[in-house]
Amino acid sequence: MIPVAWAEIASLELGALHGEGGVVTGIKADSRLVGPGDLFVALNTGVDFVDEARACGAATLVPDNQFAALAALAGLVRSKSGAKVVAVVGSTGKTSTKDILGALCSAAVPTVWAEGNQNNEIGLPLTVCRLEQDTEVLVTEMGMRGLGQIADLCAIARPHLALVTSIGPEHLELVGTVDDVARANAEAIEALPAGGVAVVPAGAVELEPYLGRTDIEVRRFDPAAIERDGGGWRFTLTERELLLDLPFRARHMAENTLAALTAYDALGLPLDRVQQGVKQIRLSPWRSETTELPGGGFVVNDAYNANPTSMRAALVDLTERAGGRRRVAILGEMAELGDASVTYHREIGSLLAELDIEVLVAVGDGARAYLEPGVAEMRWLPGPDGFDDLLREGDAILVKASRAVGLEGVPDRIAKLAETWLDR
Repeated sequence: MIPVAWAEIASLELGALHGEGGVVTGIKADSRLVGPGDLFVALNTGVDFVDEARACGAATLVPDNQFAALAALAGLVRSKSGAKVVAVVGSTGKTSTKDILGALCSAAVPTVWAEGNQNNEIGLPLTVCRLEQDTEVLVTEMGMRGLGQIADLCAIARPHLALVTSIGPEHLELVGTVDDVARANAEAIEALPAGGVAVVPAGAVELEPYLGRTDIEVRRFDPAAIERDGGGWRFTLTERELLLDLPFRARHMAENTLAALTAYDALGLPLDRVQQGVKQIRLSPWRSETTELPGGGFVVNDAYNANPTSMRAALVDLTERAGGRRRVAILGEMAELGDASVTYHREIGSLLAELDIEVLVAVGDGARAYLEPGVAEMRWLPGPDGFDDLLREGDAILVKASRAVGLEGVPDRIAKLAETWLDR
């Protein structure tokens, strides 16, 4: 972290501050990761580990208001950095796009990017606090659960580039309409300084009311600029073609890569370093993770989150990749869709029938609406157990749901089950 003088932190008057002065070279919220030079910020139950942090040589802060304290500390660090800051927002693909962009940038210049899905009022400031003196690019992710939240995060990070991955139905229980989803995500565009860049999906008409500023540049990425080329993907970018060997096969992941490439190019980074960056891509867990199964099948763990857009993309990808295998969709509900929830779930049910998915396992109360007479074999279950007998050697299996359903462990169970198939 960029060193911060103890006096600067003390002057913020954020709460009970304990230490020996000097310079702080790290701000962390996990007592297991601290050492001399670090400031441990005790969040929630972290107050129980203050003594442990001090024993490791760290200074400690028990904040009066943890969100305000983190924002102030991150703002202090941010004020000392000349890095270009990217805000990745949108309805789907934020974390994967952030991971891809971070890897691409790191092959060209010193880069810091958010870990996992650190995209809220705790994760965003902690990411900003990881800035180093030589950092040239900071890639942040910003989530929202209502209007004004992305604006608050932008006030901390002060982005130069806003990347909107997509606009679609998400958090409708809290936001209301898809137009309001666009309005919330457009807060990142509105926060840009003069000379900033907005990178947005082509055809996202909901964003158009927010793209009228004449003092920023707008770049649009279009999935039509992607095509498969043998085992790789061909991207057309600012009249230049890039043939990339990506570490994933799903088309929607290639679309996330296009969004990241567009932002990378807008940052003025060299396109001849892209393939080196591709080799460094490591996606966060439970995003299209594919495990090959004995007997020629596979299972895709896409259980971190789900909304109608990402669910559709995952099912289409399963169909494209199945290659004649029997397809099994193990789907939990898509959360926070408000009054339109049943309608959106029924639409996915119709898509299952349209794609001729052979087996559907619907998990949880909200998933009942997936059940569609056009699916050959269906089963509803209250929880993620009771479907082993439906699986066969050689199946192509998708596991997807909103995080609250808790299906992320199901693919590992399936992999262990598949080992027994060889003994039949």
